[in-house]
Amino acid sequence: MFLNTVLSVYVPTRTFVAHQVKQFAKRTEGASAIEYALIVAMVAIVIIAVSPGIQTSVKGMFDSIKAGLDAKPT
Repeated sequence: MFLNTVLSVYVPTRTFVAHQVKQFAKRTEGASAIEYALIVAMVAIVIIAVSPGIQTSVKGMFDSIKAGLDAKPT
């Protein structure tokens, strides 16, 4: 009887989790935003390397982004 109870909970739970993992792997909505962010970061790196005049402002921008990401949420 105990085994039947455990199996009646385990099997649907395992099926549900497997389905959710498959659905998560199929999702691609955020992929484009991440790709654009990587492209912007690469362009900024090239600008920093080529133009020392812009280097200070771009470095400041990335420092403020880093500080915002490191800040603890309140």
